[in-house]
Amino acid sequence: MKNSQKGFTYPLTLCLLIIFLLFFSMEVEKLLSERKLAHESAVILQQEYYFLSSVKKFETQAQVSGTIPSKGTFGFQKGNMDFLADPPSGYVQRVSFTLRLQSGELVNGKGYFDTRSKKLMKWITY
Repeated sequence: MKNSQKGFTYPLTLCLLIIFLLFFSMEVEKLLSERKLAHESAVILQQEYYFLSSVKKFETQAQVSGTIPSKGTFGFQKGNMDFLADPPSGYVQRVSFTLRLQSGELVNGKGYFDTRSKKLMKWITY
């Protein structure tokens, strides 16, 4: 009975298969989470780029025309940026930005502009 190996191979193979599947599923989960993170990072970078481009266009319009436009829209390849300027209080004017992406996402932001220098002082997205 001591040297009998009946029934030894099946449990050993089953344990090895379970261990392999466990490590394989962990690697698949890691790959999926990395892909999701890469996609979310790309969307966030795109939003930040659209906000930065809109602020630069807004500053250029303000410097060329001499006044800050009260409202308007900037079109981009994958979305539109709407802006609405509040009346100035002192030398500071608040402008609300709304980004609508084609994927359906909606991002809001605020920019505070110095009306004397026609430059952005502060920028907040939420």
